[in-house]
Amino acid sequence: MAREGSVVPADPQQQQQAAKKKGQPSRSWILLDTAGQGTVLDVDKYAIMHRVQIHARDLRILDPLLSYPSTILGRERAIVLNLEHIKAIITAEEVLLRDPSDINVIPVVEELQRRLAVNAICQGQDDAEEYSHAQNDIEAGEDDESPFEFRALEVALEAICSFLAARTTELETAAYPALDELTSKISSRNLDRVRKLKSAMTRLTARVQKVRDELEQLLDDDDDMADLYLSRKQVGASSPMSGSGAQNWFPASPTIGSKISRASRASVATVHGDEDDVEELEMLLEAYFMQIDGTLNKLTTLREYIDDTEDYINIQLELFLSSGTVCLSIYSLVAAIFGMNIPYDWNNNHGYMFKWVVIVTGIACAFLFILIIAYARHKGLVGS
Repeated sequence: MAREGSVVPADPQQQQQAAKKKGQPSRSWILLDTAGQGTVLDVDKYAIMHRVQIHARDLRILDPLLSYPSTILGRERAIVLNLEHIKAIITAEEVLLRDPSDINVIPVVEELQRRLAVNAICQGQDDAEEYSHAQNDIEAGEDDESPFEFRALEVALEAICSFLAARTTELETAAYPALDELTSKISSRNLDRVRKLKSAMTRLTARVQKVRDELEQLLDDDDDMADLYLSRKQVGASSPMSGSGAQNWFPASPTIGSKISRASRASVATVHGDEDDVEELEMLLEAYFMQIDGTLNKLTTLREYIDDTEDYINIQLELFLSSGTVCLSIYSLVAAIFGMNIPYDWNNNHGYMFKWVVIVTGIACAFLFILIIAYARHKGLVGS
């Protein structure tokens, strides 16, 4: 049985206090309306499912204790968004973000509030004029404002792309000097440092690849992109806001109703046109696909640089081993020749000479080894 959810104002201090104990799944959400007003909700999954009309399997994707790849799902009344730390549910008139006290989620919440508030102010200045000319705007298709769900989706995509790009830049800043230092001086400390950086690069590449693959999959399927047009589906179905069956946690307000109406009118012109037109969303996704693809290319370049460094180090080691093998083979050959048990006259009373030959040969081989390494360093074949 679902428990009643408590509603509290969105305050940074209260957001910090809303963090749960370690090991327990957080029940804290923040709800942002079309005006950017935030409200922290301490509710369970059943209340969220009832509010946005999604299944438990969709909400399970947003569980922080479960490992799910980056996903953007379009449902009848909501968009389920799982992009790294950004776990959100977007509807045609509100956004639900999980774990608002998370240090990586707080900038996303602030950016959403800023953009939605600016948009609401611009709309509020001409509220009366828009109301009187609403029908003319719909007929003429002059309202080029993006639907609410696309504005929220854009903030999430921009945040995750910027986050991954920043992590990539930090990794590049640390990796390239470490690799250069390793090529100049091979030591256990430098090798361990590069090993850790390579592991971090592998994990980051996998995260970036998942986001890129999800965007690419959306761009390749027009039906999946059409599912993300929530305002279009809402207006096309001509269903009133109160008839959706969703739980209403706010009192009825003409102001909220007018904001919701304005947010949905952005898709009305498209509804009267081609319902399969996804050009607006395609352009939005394409822009961030290019950005995340550029981040992946940087990581690919870094991986190639690491592979080249490994090849360079292997060449150095092979040169050392080959030089040592050649010198040791010469020494073994001389020692084997003079150590053969073959009778001959001139070895009588000259045993001391064999010892000196072996000693001189060993010294000569060591000198030859040092000479080969010095020549290789002079030509830049090995590091100093």
